[in-house]
Amino acid sequence: MLTLLGGAPGCGKTTIALSLAATVTRGGTWPDGSRCRDVGDVVIWSGEDADAVTAARLCASQADMTRVHFIDRSVAGDGESFDPGRDMPLLQATIERLPAPRLLILDPIVSAVAGDSHKGAEVRRALQPVVDLAQRLGCAVLGITHFSKGTSGRDPVERVTGSIAFAALARLVLVAAKVKADSPDEDEPRRVLLRAKSNIGPDDGGFAYALERVEVAPDVEGQRVRWLETLEGSARELLSEAEADPENEDGSSAAGVEAFLRGLLADGPMPAKAIKADADGAGYGWRTVHRAADRLGVERRKEGMKGGWVGSRTARAAPRRRHEDAEGVS
Repeated sequence: MLTLLGGAPGCGKTTIALSLAATVTRGGTWPDGSRCRDVGDVVIWSGEDADAVTAARLCASQADMTRVHFIDRSVAGDGESFDPGRDMPLLQATIERLPAPRLLILDPIVSAVAGDSHKGAEVRRALQPVVDLAQRLGCAVLGITHFSKGTSGRDPVERVTGSIAFAALARLVLVAAKVKADSPDEDEPRRVLLRAKSNIGPDDGGFAYALERVEVAPDVEGQRVRWLETLEGSARELLSEAEADPENEDGSSAAGVEAFLRGLLADGPMPAKAIKADADGAGYGWRTVHRAADRLGVERRKEGMKGGWVGSRTARAAPRRRHEDAEGVS
């Protein structure tokens, strides 16, 4: 069956996938402590990391490397790099020759779509052969993807980049995120892996995890996952608590924009045009400022029939609706 693993950059999605792959190759234990009893071969295509980096991570997770198969230009057979959107039939023929194919990792899965990954029909047309192959061979497919920018707070399934057809085709959607630091003294944030959708079991809960580096050869380090406690609750609830400083479309942090807006309004009301001018100068998008104003409970009002909009801090609770009015701050 097809599983998606999504999340923001830096949360360790690929390392999670390779940790699961290592478990499959050696019959290790899953994050819940149960043992993998269906040991077999793993096939990996990565368009983002070199094979040496991927191998170091697998060794750090104690994978049986004799069961790991990398897809590269030699598989394509024409001297060119493997293109999932073009060479999928050849990949299927290769996997069918393996003695015990158990897991196929596509990183990122959007590369398996030759057409427009935002069009549902093209996504389904490209991925259906992969899903059919997996069902025929009893081989799981794990597709790694990203969250779209500016989607913090939305249903995690809807945050997966590209067409919603990616999540619709998947039986299971997992999401990963960084966790807010409990104290400023923490050097490395904890992270969470959560179920956002499941057609084959529970669709909530997950596991906390940390990333750590270990030496796998002289002067060579690999990154691996260290699984922590079990988590309960929906992915949406847990992400709202866990995500550390979600990123806005302009790349700014939520905390940074809020601090900027507090400073502007600290001495009293301010015309929206002046706020926008300062925001432009600071490199903050206007929609980003709107959302920060919502969270801070900024009140907007119009001064007279011909006057402009004015924003000011209030003590009221911040509304959760999203405003995109280009004239005022709300």
